[in-house]
Amino acid sequence: MAELSFGRAFAKGLSEEMARDPNIVVLGTDILMRGGHFGQVAGLGEQFGPTRVIDTPISEAGLVSLGMGAALLGLRPIVDLNFQDFMLGAMDELINQVAKWSYMSDGRLRVPLVIRASDGAAHGAGPQHSQSLEGWIASTPGLRVVVPSTPADVTGLLKTVLRQDDPVLFFMHKMLSAIKGEVPDEDVVIPLGQAAVRRAGDDVTIIAYGIMTSYALQAADSLAIEGISADVIDLRTLSPLDVQTVVTSVKRTSRAVVVHQAPTFGGFGGELTSIIQEQAFDYLDAPVVRVGARHTPVPVASILQEAVIPNVSDIVQAVKSIC
Repeated sequence: MAELSFGRAFAKGLSEEMARDPNIVVLGTDILMRGGHFGQVAGLGEQFGPTRVIDTPISEAGLVSLGMGAALLGLRPIVDLNFQDFMLGAMDELINQVAKWSYMSDGRLRVPLVIRASDGAAHGAGPQHSQSLEGWIASTPGLRVVVPSTPADVTGLLKTVLRQDDPVLFFMHKMLSAIKGEVPDEDVVIPLGQAAVRRAGDDVTIIAYGIMTSYALQAADSLAIEGISADVIDLRTLSPLDVQTVVTSVKRTSRAVVVHQAPTFGGFGGELTSIIQEQAFDYLDAPVVRVGARHTPVPVASILQEAVIPNVSDIVQAVKSIC
């Protein structure tokens, strides 16, 4: 079992899958030699050459269209958009075309396309490079949304999405790029729609995904000192969503806090809260609490960014408000 960073875990999984399946190709800007903005495909250009790791012009609409066409014709492309924010330049292609082809063809045409992008706030990245748009995409029928929080999950979930036939958005938080964790040497795949219970507890359920999973675990450590035991659930995928794991936990703990870095208003936490209210209302001893960013663009200045983005203390205070 090797200890790898988030980015190297992605490269490991992709390299193994490209060796297994010659139909997998990678499309993006600055990927052949540079290996991507975050080093997520570093070394693959040398390993597989320019016919499978393909540099493209800077056009998100063109990239997604190219990926869709390649997928429809039998390849399994990964389109690397670098930043999640950049997918907004390809929304018609993504929402009206990629997400709809299987439905419109009654399943006769499939689009096994994976779109990788780095999301979330980073120091000084500014309003146009710091967004968390996963909830918006997850609400679109026909798209799968994956948000890993550990290097092992990056590799395991990547292998899964490259072996299925639906279009997938694979979001990796920028601030997780350098974190390291153990990644199995063997071929491990993680099913979509299977959350992970990262910590067991009895007093409250904290539901998170992506970078906020580590924040939730830190909050749980702090709460444990004060005698509050938290169940921490890492969703891992938003579509499909593991409703059963969430509801089962909440029925046992009777309290829930939903956490994400996206703005609270209109965020994915609203959907989770509704599901909990609908399926576990009689078990709740307190209202479901949401923790998210303020409803404002992410500032450049660090001190302002800290005022906008939720932190560990926010999660702790949310839990204490209902425990």
